[in-house]
Amino acid sequence: MTLTLKDIQEAADRIAPYIHQTPLLRMENLDAFLGCEVHVKLESMQVTNAFKIRGAMNKILKLEDEDLEKGIITTSSGNHGRAVAFAAKRLGIHATVVVPDSGSKYKAVAIEALGAELVRCDVSERFDVAETLARKYDYTYIPPFDDYEVMAGQGTVGLEIAAHHEDFNYIILPTSGGGLLASTSTAIKNTSASTKVYGAEPASLPRYSESLARGELTRIPRQKTIADALVTDQPGERNFPIVKELIDGMLAVSEEYILKGMKLLMMEGKIVAEPSSSVIIGAILEGLLKVSPEDKVCFVISGGNVGLDILENLKDVDY
Repeated sequence: MTLTLKDIQEAADRIAPYIHQTPLLRMENLDAFLGCEVHVKLESMQVTNAFKIRGAMNKILKLEDEDLEKGIITTSSGNHGRAVAFAAKRLGIHATVVVPDSGSKYKAVAIEALGAELVRCDVSERFDVAETLARKYDYTYIPPFDDYEVMAGQGTVGLEIAAHHEDFNYIILPTSGGGLLASTSTAIKNTSASTKVYGAEPASLPRYSESLARGELTRIPRQKTIADALVTDQPGERNFPIVKELIDGMLAVSEEYILKGMKLLMMEGKIVAEPSSSVIIGAILEGLLKVSPEDKVCFVISGGNVGLDILENLKDVDY
């Protein structure tokens, strides 16, 4: 099995009653700062304020009723967990979310507010803990990435971008496990072959940069990053072959420029984006991708779940 455009189109129909078709806006006031024609796809205005609801809802809606009744479980640094909790509440089922101790407290509170059971553990143990609980209680595991049904839902971002017929020169997406990048690339490359698709990741966690350079899945040493939603230490096994085949490049962005991108979006674009989304703006500010004023560039703002503790980091940042 792999991911097809048809899978994404079917997912779009399936999840339509539960999600927003988010705005894709032209942001002229950012052009001078980024040196291109700036367009932003605002998944920060999505249900649960992040793109993750698309994949989670598609996966959950494909489960059998008897599996739904037993409950679902996932592991997440925040946004996917919130999406699963929201879906469970909408469908009236039990959800457990395993979160790393190092994750965003703001996001963890939001998950609990939706009625999900929260289980905390060390980030390196989160998948093992979720697997153990799933076996014990017969829960169905809802993966945050590396699952074709999750990817199909996430790929609806690409369908919505393609529907604007803007003939983008570039689309840039935040990247962790690679589900959003793989699925959006599938949608875009099947509808606009000339558009170049790039992923952006923290330079401190260059799991895709390293894996693509070596031509194989590579696990990297775990490091801290302000981009708390981009902490996976290796690409997903299902995501990686798609990314390797379809994307045009990967951009590894420093912590300094992630924060610069975040502050630029807030101060000049009036967009509250979490650091994990701001990595794509930081990539251009850092000069990692050379663009021209004539280039139409679509930046996918994947989420806007950010607490005041993170905003404090921006006080002394210049862009």
